Amino acid sequence: MDLFSTGEIENILPYDGEVYYHGRIMTDREAKHYYNRFMETIEWRNDEAIVFGKLIQTKRKVAWYGDHPFQYTYSNTTKTALPWTEELITLKKIAENLSGTTFNSCLLNLYHDGQEGMAWHSDSEKSLGMNTVIASLSFGAERKFAFKHKTTKATVSLVLEAGSLLIMQGTTQTHWLHRLPPTTKVMRPRVNLTFRTIVDQY
Repeated sequence: MDLFSTGEIENILPYDGEVYYHGRIMTDREAKHYYNRFMETIEWRNDEAIVFGKLIQTKRKVAWYGDHPFQYTYSNTTKTALPWTEELITLKKIAENLSGTTFNSCLLNLYHDGQEGMAWHSDSEKSLGMNTVIASLSFGAERKFAFKHKTTKATVSLVLEAGSLLIMQGTTQTHWLHRLPPTTKVMRPRVNLTFRTIVDQY
């Protein structure tokens, strides 16, 4: 069954990829509940990256959960997945139903305010396989999210609302970069969940 064949949700990319924004898929109350639970229960750690041989620690915090203690390597550092929490399992099932995909892991990001963001990148790690599907859920502060084509440099942007779902699939990671640009206008934290499928382990 093609969940996107009804025409109700359009691909926001003009070519070379598929990104579907479902908008808010839960009430304000539900979104606030999950936001509070994630702030209280997730084992947040400052993210790390090795740049020019030097270990850099970011203000942004991350957490990695999954079906198994998956190893996930990006920015030359490796994380080991923790066991799912009850809230993550619930949201994973919702993301799976809306995307038609089965996920086995989730990378969570905590941005304390608008000054913390994410530079241009694509989620093209070998462990995710080709044409991977990533379901992104947002909680807390609304933030702008942008895409840039790797060849044509065309850009597309949108605002991700609290309790909203964005799905990236097809050849998106091959042809497009994405980022969370920093801003001085946002003072509140944002929590982002990106459900993924690790394919080269287990």
